[in-house]
Amino acid sequence: MDIYITKAGDNLKSIAANNKISPVDIMEDNQIFEDKPLAQGEALIIRRSKKEIVVNGYVYPNINIDTLYASLPYLTYLSIFSYHATENGSLSAVNDKELIGLAFEQGTGPFMTITNMNDDGFSTDLAHTILSNQQIQNTLIENILIEAEFKGFTGINIDFEYIAPADKELYNEFIRKIAGIMHQNNYLLSTSLAPKTYKDQPGTLYEAHDYAVHGLYADYVILMTYEWGYSYGPPMAVAPVNQVERVISYAVSEIPSEKILMGIPNYGYDWTLPYVQGTKARSLSNTMARELAREKGVEIQFDEVAKTPYFNYNDGNEHVVWFEDARSLQAKYELVSKYNLGGISFWNLNQLFNPNFLVLENMYNIKKI
Repeated sequence: MDIYITKAGDNLKSIAANNKISPVDIMEDNQIFEDKPLAQGEALIIRRSKKEIVVNGYVYPNINIDTLYASLPYLTYLSIFSYHATENGSLSAVNDKELIGLAFEQGTGPFMTITNMNDDGFSTDLAHTILSNQQIQNTLIENILIEAEFKGFTGINIDFEYIAPADKELYNEFIRKIAGIMHQNNYLLSTSLAPKTYKDQPGTLYEAHDYAVHGLYADYVILMTYEWGYSYGPPMAVAPVNQVERVISYAVSEIPSEKILMGIPNYGYDWTLPYVQGTKARSLSNTMARELAREKGVEIQFDEVAKTPYFNYNDGNEHVVWFEDARSLQAKYELVSKYNLGGISFWNLNQLFNPNFLVLENMYNIKKI
């Protein structure tokens, strides 16, 4: 909702046209009962229609149930992280029946997230084993279908990361294959993509992620637009809006914009200064960051380029903390309208941060299943 102050020469039709709303809405909201001249300097309420968007949220199965309850009203889809694909096509077990049931109660569709993770994290070798063997793929897809039907999933999310660049076409073929089978069986398919800013961006994280192919075959593409500031990297914003926008600007050139879900981080990092390469920053929730600033009695600053808050404190060592707040969230959410994106995807919602949802609800309507 905005407040418009009338100027000389304004009338209902001109104000409505300039604000892309109906004159009738202005009349109803401001109790104007006839189309008569307006006094200069009159304050009018302008209630804008809100775009409906898709909101996905990743969660770990051990999420606190109260936190889940608080989040589900704002989610279209709940992506449960994760089912680990194995080298023989089997899947790790995940205790998620309660989460799935609660999601459906709140009009939220549960997604089954499949990863190429082992005990050491995302595995390039495991991805190659799966992508280079049709029989393993067939077994994996069969197991996905069995689990999805048994538990009642709405869709499947494929989150394969750190794929060898040489396996790019194998991954493309796998996406074509699994998309066809999932759609034949009435499941939605989403895929997670590294944050590229151009087609041939080098690096194991990026090269095998073909934006155009995923945009063609997936129902939704989740851009992992975070981790510029990360646990083993130098201090900076986790998702600086200027960098996020570079990714989106490239993505919409390869993927239909309505399929794109922009990644939103729900966390921050605390770095010890001076930064020493290879040292690890402490991950903390946005709420913990705000409480830490209050505890230390320090002022929260705001970087106008990254559109992200940060602060410094001293506990015997100097520290800097970058995190998210209502201002940084609004700056990122505005990109949804600017680029006509399908919506957003939170990583991750195991820690509740209400401003995520309050700002979102003020700006957009959230699609429910």
